Amino acid sequence: MTSSNKTVIAFDLYGTLLSTESIAKELATHFGDEKAQSIAALWRRFQLEYTWRMNSMGLYKSFSDVTNTSLRHALDESGVSLSDSDISNLMKAYDSLGTFPDVPPALKALASDSSIDAYIFSNGTDAMVSSSVKNSDSLSPHASVFKGLITVEEIKAYKPDPKVYQHLAGKVGKKGDMGDIWLVSGNPFDVVGARAAGMQAAWVSRAGGHHGQGGWTDKLGELANGGPTVIVNGVEEAVNEIKKWSADKKQGGKSGAGFNSESAALGPG
Repeated sequence: MTSSNKTVIAFDLYGTLLSTESIAKELATHFGDEKAQSIAALWRRFQLEYTWRMNSMGLYKSFSDVTNTSLRHALDESGVSLSDSDISNLMKAYDSLGTFPDVPPALKALASDSSIDAYIFSNGTDAMVSSSVKNSDSLSPHASVFKGLITVEEIKAYKPDPKVYQHLAGKVGKKGDMGDIWLVSGNPFDVVGARAAGMQAAWVSRAGGHHGQGGWTDKLGELANGGPTVIVNGVEEAVNEIKKWSADKKQGGKSGAGFNSESAALGPG
C-alpha cells in the first residue's frame, strides 16, 4: 500500500463523512425529537471525551466499547434509561449512519481522479469502520474510492495521539513525508492533532460562522503547530482546495502554512 507519487487524502469517518447526528432519529423513537437531540449531542461529547481521557491514562478499549459506555453515560446524565436490547439496536444503527449531503458528489469525483489516493482514517475498530462503510446506504456505493480503511486498533491509541498520525503515514507509504499527507476532518481536535504531527489538514466547517477564521475558534493550534491548512464548507470543496494546494506546491508557489496563508480557503463566512 504505497502512495509515494500521489496526493494522499485521509478522510475522518465519524463527523466528517458520516453524520453522527443522524443517530438522533433512532433516539427520537424513544424520547421524542428534542430530548433525542440532546442525548445524541451528549453521546458524541462523552465518546470523544472518553478517548482523550483514556489516551492520558495510557488505557485502550475498543471504540465499540467506548461508544457503548458513552451512550449509557449520556442516558444517565439525561435522567433516562433504555433496555439492553434497545441499546444494542442503537449500536447497530451506529454502523449504518448516513453521509452528509456534500459527501457523495465529492467521492464520485474522486473515483475518476488518478492523482489522489483516498483513505478512511478513523478511531473506530476495523469491524466498525468496515461495517459502517458497507451498511451506509449513501457511503457504500463509493466504497471502491478508498485504497484502504485505516484505524487506530492496531496501535491501541486514539486521535490526537501523535502515534496515530505516524501510523497513518506508515500505512500510506509516507513515513518520512508527513507534510505530504492531508487529513480531511470536521473535528477540530483531529485537525490540530494532525497539524501538530506535521500533516496538512482541511477543516470541514459545515456550520460556517462569521467569527474567527471561517468559523475556526480552537486556540490550541496556537500552542501546537497551527490551525487548519485550509477551511472549507464541505468535503467536495476540501478536495478541490487540496488539489489547488498540491498544484501550487509543485509549481514552487506558496503552500499551506496555515489558515492565514494565501492559499487558504476561509470557508463559508
